[in-house]
Amino acid sequence: MTNPEFKEISVECYSGFKANERPIAFTCEGERREILEITDRWYEGGLDSGRAVVNYFKVKTADGRICLLRYQAESDSWSLCL
Repeated sequence: MTNPEFKEISVECYSGFKANERPIAFTCEGERREILEITDRWYEGGLDSGRAVVNYFKVKTADGRICLLRYQAESDSWSLCL
């Protein structure tokens, strides 16, 4: 199995208890997509001090697409799985 490729994107987030708590919309290639639902979320790293925490969000957009977003807190960057 090959590793998925990710493309850096701009994401609008809800920030409540913490910054960038969850995505609410993202822009990719000049097109804004509103997120209707987060269908799954998980993270990796954090327990191992040598690995940075990376958060993943499987989302459903207003136009019915299912997308995988990744947030890397250490670099404060978002990306979309291609």
